[in-house]
Amino acid sequence: MLLALALSGCATIERAQAPREPACPAGQEHLRTAQLFFGRSAGQTPNVSEAAFSQFVDQEITPRFPDGLTVMDGGGQWRGSENQLIREAAKVVLIVLPRKGDALQKINAVRDAYKTRFSQETVLLITQAACVSF
Repeated sequence: MLLALALSGCATIERAQAPREPACPAGQEHLRTAQLFFGRSAGQTPNVSEAAFSQFVDQEITPRFPDGLTVMDGGGQWRGSENQLIREAAKVVLIVLPRKGDALQKINAVRDAYKTRFSQETVLLITQAACVSF
């Protein structure tokens, strides 16, 4: 009995800590967005040109997310596998994810394709709840 009470208390705490969707203003709906951060260097050498990245978007991202996306220039830094600070130019792609279909599988296919094509260690992904209106 004591175990059942303890476990039910844990379930209550977990529900209380679960993130809630934001209250959307009138005219907006709850959807999710994905931000992908694509590094443009291999080591210290820039190797992904504007043309190569545009071709990647056309071949890999657009077919999976034909309803639209936004591409922005960025830059960042991170600690690589050899514990060295890496600074590089980046492309940030923002996608409002569709309600239907397996968006995460498509996102991961894009990430894998980029890592393979451009010898990248990783592609950062951030997903979050959003209020959206088109």
